Amino acid sequence: MIALRADLKVVVASQPIDFRRGVHGLVALVAEAGSDPYNGDIFIFRSKRKDRLKLLAWDGSGIVLATKWLEEGGFTWPPVTGGRVEISTEQMAVLMAGLDWTRLAPGPVRRPTKVD
Repeated sequence: MIALRADLKVVVASQPIDFRRGVHGLVALVAEAGSDPYNGDIFIFRSKRKDRLKLLAWDGSGIVLATKWLEEGGFTWPPVTGGRVEISTEQMAVLMAGLDWTRLAPGPVRRPTKVD
């Protein structure tokens, strides 16, 4: 089970990958990019086609690899550039639903006021 926690990072690879890659190939890509694939963060990969994604995460006992294909339409992806994009867990949920996650702007966080 992938646990959502306050310090969870969701990393989206901005370059499309060869979608024939399996779990070991994706773990190697994460490690080559300088991240730790076993730290509990979520890594999302895109295919050349806009309608497919792969999600990779360490759940504490093993690697989880999930694949999603949309029957109609396509996912909203960041521009194809080198590197990666970090998104929030809320944006990840919107992305996984096949909606435009870029329209989800983080709201202001109010700090508690001191009560005397």
